Amino acid sequence: MIAKRMRLFAGTAHPEFARKLGEHLGLTPDPSEAFHFTDGNLFVKIGVNVRGYEVFLVQTLSPPVNDHLMELIFLIDACKRASSGPVTAVIPYYSYALADKKDEPRVSIRGRIIADLLETAGVDRVLTMDLHSPQIQGFFRKPVDHLYAMPVLAEDFRARAIPDLVVVSPDMGFAKRARHFALLLDSLVAIGDKVRRGHEERAEVLSIVGDVRGCNALIVDDIIVSGTSLVSLAEVLVREGAKEIYAAATHGVLSEGAVERLAASPIKEVVITDTLPLPPEKHHPKIRQVSVTPLFAEAIRRIYEEESVSFLFQDHPPPP
Repeated sequence: MIAKRMRLFAGTAHPEFARKLGEHLGLTPDPSEAFHFTDGNLFVKIGVNVRGYEVFLVQTLSPPVNDHLMELIFLIDACKRASSGPVTAVIPYYSYALADKKDEPRVSIRGRIIADLLETAGVDRVLTMDLHSPQIQGFFRKPVDHLYAMPVLAEDFRARAIPDLVVVSPDMGFAKRARHFALLLDSLVAIGDKVRRGHEERAEVLSIVGDVRGCNALIVDDIIVSGTSLVSLAEVLVREGAKEIYAAATHGVLSEGAVERLAASPIKEVVITDTLPLPPEKHHPKIRQVSVTPLFAEAIRRIYEEESVSFLFQDHPPPP
């Protein structure tokens, strides 16, 4: 695809993702720059004319999240001040989607504030994937196109035809999406009984609802941060008689210590997508990435051509 009036820019968070998008679209990401002054202030500049062009800014919210968020906001503002056409923020991983409500006294609803910041900067549309809290879409007054990695991950496991497979949800909150995943694989579902205490990035799985004895288990989730709850669930599955254990998740944050935990766990393989970069220090034989850039590229093409994005999921409707 060659778009005469499209500009594609890559933020510094995940330039490889933007490069792959460009390959699928027949485009080379346009030049831009971002750097910090010695006082910590961030400087951002786009390197080409955008007057009248439809602009797609690719920036995932990987650590350091706030730096990458401010870079995206400044990029949006720079495009708007240069008289661009519509600006779409392509945010493969929307980090603050976990903060969607006031669930205790005197806290900020951070997911809403981020939406306000992006709109104040001038964004016209957001393209993202597997929001931890889908209601984040309602925080925006601008359109939000919400993609799902589930068909990509399910196809990866379906191609391997693992026998006696049971899809395992980490908790009740993810059960509907796990059930949908199981339908794509024609398998049964089990659910973990998980307890989380305070704000610690760890949870304890107490038991399994469902029979996994003698089965191969596939744990599915949207995000892997510290990996503690995933490992805890895997250990309970072994205790309950499961054989080989796999895991699949859209966003592999893999914070400090996560790779080591997964390496020492009974999990045979962890499959994640490339919504977040996987630097060399996080490489491990147990961890494998599959790319969702073809899906994002097709969504961008459809947005540019003013076609339906939901059409992408007519064969695999998103979970309720």
